[in-house]
Amino acid sequence: MAVEPLSQKEIEDRLAELPGWSVDGDSLTRLYRLDSHLAAAALVMHIAVVQDELDHHSDLTLGYHTVALSVNTHSAGGVVTARDFALARRVEDIAPGHGAH
Repeated sequence: MAVEPLSQKEIEDRLAELPGWSVDGDSLTRLYRLDSHLAAAALVMHIAVVQDELDHHSDLTLGYHTVALSVNTHSAGGVVTARDFALARRVEDIAPGHGAH
């Protein structure tokens, strides 16, 4: 089953439900700030587990007190799809448990 790109309206509607997330070019992105480098690293590991569960992976960058994600769907031509929003929703669900804001 092919994954279809979302329309601009669909993207805007879904972004309204995910504060802090935005679209940068053809990717869904988010930067989280945490209280320590160790907390940021723990969040990265938790996100990696979620990505493996979903079989959908973002570019994930660990900074000193930050975690940045950038995701699109390569199989749909590198554009934003429902799969990207499913990953974003799961990350939003776990991030507060790591103290991310």
